Amino acid sequence: MDFAFGPEDETFRGEARAWLAEHLPGEYTRGGWERELGAAGWIGLGWSEDGYGNRTASLTQQVVWAEEYARAKAPARTGHIGEKLLAPTLIAHGTPEQKARFLPPVARGEELWCQGYSEPGAGSDLAGVRTTAVRDGDSYRVTGQKIWTSLAHEAGWCFVLARTRPESARHHGLSFLLVPMDQPGRVEVRPIRQLTGTSEFNEVFFDGAVARAEHVVGGEGNGWRVAMSLLGFERGVSTLAQQIGFARELGQVIETAVATGAADDPVVRDRLVEAWARLRTMRWNALRTLGGSRTAEPGAPSVAKLLWGRWHQELGELAMRVRGAGAAVGPVDWSPREPYRIDAFQHLFLFSRADTVYGGSDEIQRTIIAERVLGLPKEPRG
Repeated sequence: MDFAFGPEDETFRGEARAWLAEHLPGEYTRGGWERELGAAGWIGLGWSEDGYGNRTASLTQQVVWAEEYARAKAPARTGHIGEKLLAPTLIAHGTPEQKARFLPPVARGEELWCQGYSEPGAGSDLAGVRTTAVRDGDSYRVTGQKIWTSLAHEAGWCFVLARTRPESARHHGLSFLLVPMDQPGRVEVRPIRQLTGTSEFNEVFFDGAVARAEHVVGGEGNGWRVAMSLLGFERGVSTLAQQIGFARELGQVIETAVATGAADDPVVRDRLVEAWARLRTMRWNALRTLGGSRTAEPGAPSVAKLLWGRWHQELGELAMRVRGAGAAVGPVDWSPREPYRIDAFQHLFLFSRADTVYGGSDEIQRTIIAERVLGLPKEPRG
């Protein structure tokens, strides 16, 4: 498939750009911005189901919207987990009743979601999940701990991978449950303070939390299949928008290198050129993947993750190098009333240390490519 933008896409681009220019100067709460997007029909572009409040958009128009949103430096989304992960999963595996209940509020920006996958001891190795869900009449009682749960402190719902068959092991006997977060005494959220000083990640503790039986997606015991399907949706059109942000960061690093004289060093110049070339390669690879079948080869998401994770981490290291010794100290207007303040480059460096771990570590991505793409023998498991 020739992935190119046509006249209709450029008309769509103009509409998106104009809407963003008109609405971004406004003052919004985080939830208010989601509702503003939903009211204008910008949530759920390209959903294959009709009647859930989203506008029709081709794949190229979805890319256009993602790119324009990134270029406009619009606020970080709080609803992206519901829109980009839960919604496609429900469309693929949910019942008509589940779709009718959960998709419209996501499309309107009214219900926020978080992802209950990783646990202590079961992060990249997701099959080691120990959280349990025990059937209790017409509901399940969920007990266990999740970690690195993005935006759990703001979410009203969590899709949870839990073990519904206690005698099962590994990827067998797991189920994908939709769990309400507003259950005082049964659901506790503890923010995790990071190196950057922020705490968008959380620990979540479930102590007999209730999930209704009709809110099991894909049927009991089929959670692994549903969970793996969701991970395939995690890296799609949003990858291209992510690269717009990467390009902006790279531009700032280049400007700083020139201003500080670091660009006079041939080694630094070589690394800057290499970073630019690798970013272009990532874009072409993403366009090629999207331009083919939507059910791309199994290793495509893993290849993309390996490319951008290592690249972004190395950009953070390069940002520190071009800043020189000043990269090791805080802002010049530091105040004891704000004891933890870092600038944009320091944030880039510190946060990117996790890029090769979260979302599936590099080791796991290489194993997926080796086993599912290259057909190499599976790694022995203890």
